[in-house]
Amino acid sequence: MFRQQEALASSIAFLPASGKEAIRVFLHAAVALLLAAWFMPAALAAEPVTLLTVNGAIGPANADYIERGISRAAKNGSQLVILQMDTPGGLDTSMRSIIKAILASPVPIAAYVAPGGARAASAGTYILYASHIAAMAPGTNLGAATPVQIGAPGMEPERERPPQRENDKQGKKPGEKNAADNIATSPMTRKQINDATAYIRGLAHMRGRNADWAEQAVREAVSLPADEALKLHVIDYVAADVPTLMAKLQGKKVSVLGQDKLLQTKDAPVVDAQPDWRAKLLAAITNPSIALLMMTVGIYGLIFEFMNPGSGVPGVIGAIFLVLALYALQLLPVNYAGLALILLGLAFMVAEAFLPSFGVVGVGGIAAFVIGALILIDTDLPGYGIPIALIGSVAVTSALVLAAIVSLALKTRRRAVVSGPVDLIGNIAEVVTASGREGWVRLRGEIWHITSNSPLQQGQKVRITGRNGLVLKAAPASDHEKGE
Repeated sequence: MFRQQEALASSIAFLPASGKEAIRVFLHAAVALLLAAWFMPAALAAEPVTLLTVNGAIGPANADYIERGISRAAKNGSQLVILQMDTPGGLDTSMRSIIKAILASPVPIAAYVAPGGARAASAGTYILYASHIAAMAPGTNLGAATPVQIGAPGMEPERERPPQRENDKQGKKPGEKNAADNIATSPMTRKQINDATAYIRGLAHMRGRNADWAEQAVREAVSLPADEALKLHVIDYVAADVPTLMAKLQGKKVSVLGQDKLLQTKDAPVVDAQPDWRAKLLAAITNPSIALLMMTVGIYGLIFEFMNPGSGVPGVIGAIFLVLALYALQLLPVNYAGLALILLGLAFMVAEAFLPSFGVVGVGGIAAFVIGALILIDTDLPGYGIPIALIGSVAVTSALVLAAIVSLALKTRRRAVVSGPVDLIGNIAEVVTASGREGWVRLRGEIWHITSNSPLQQGQKVRITGRNGLVLKAAPASDHEKGE
């Protein structure tokens, strides 16, 4: 090896100056190419793509998960966040929190309605319009973005007939109704619809999407399948899966916070950021049904602790469940009249065990609980109603517990007294000291002062016949009683 290097060096030494310079340049170029080949894969490695998945109604848990996911993707240097959605809609407050996070994100967001059969209804449509890139899988749909009337059932204001739009009048058959005729146009409803229309049109103009169809989705609750959404420029792409979407986004320029970013997504690694334990816990406790159960268990736990102070377990469990329930309820659209009726109903059912009301208070408590549970969640959004079966089950269980307590109390009342001052009468005691017709006796391990109609003697057996305060009345015990 060394001899070959010496021979190469000696041959270079005898070359002309121009030849030596050419070889030196060649060697430098070769070394540069080797170094470039060594470091090029690391330098050209594509930045990762973060995948967030949302299934179900949009609520506080989903909003927290998406906000944290976007923030984490920015810190990890992701070039793109794909928000895969399948949602029937959700809460307005949670939806707006997600949209604010998308608009402020330094990383481009691609809203992707998938897999096949999924939908992005109501709140999902707004989120899709707010995203930098909108895509859908075949067999999916979006739309129906009309705000849901909030309030207890049967309490909506009187509906007014909406004015016909010019394009609705044309080509309308006699007796045929407009799509907008199905939407309540009370002042509050018009206010909500106009606000939602302005909001989604603003998002559409920001992203260069079809603003007219967006308004139609709000005012007339229309929906679109994926292929028609692409034709109407509501979305940007139709892709069967995430790899196909990433391949279509290769080389696309996206404006993010006023700066153009070039996407290199074809072979980029995908970071699948599934919901963590925090998101799953928040999703569980913000379920209205779970919140109602936790509140019921919490209140019963505290009541049992107050009934039997010092046991500890019911009080600790009740306090934990009640705090969790109150935390969940403050994140949900709660009707406080319903919450008050639930608390009043539970209080009445417990009071029935202590009041001689012959079931009137208990029945009233069950009725108050059922009515309060029915109106507890102040929205008709899908996924946020409390099932009637659950309300009935909790009410029946509470009634059974109430009946068991009342039955136990009645049985206890019929039993003979086995303790206390009344039980002292009729017992046999032994005289400890005596002085005429007065003395002291030992009874059940205690020393009592007694009086008698006949003289008393130490060691004598007497029978307790009465009581006057702290003084017992006694009479000499018979031979039969002495034997006992």
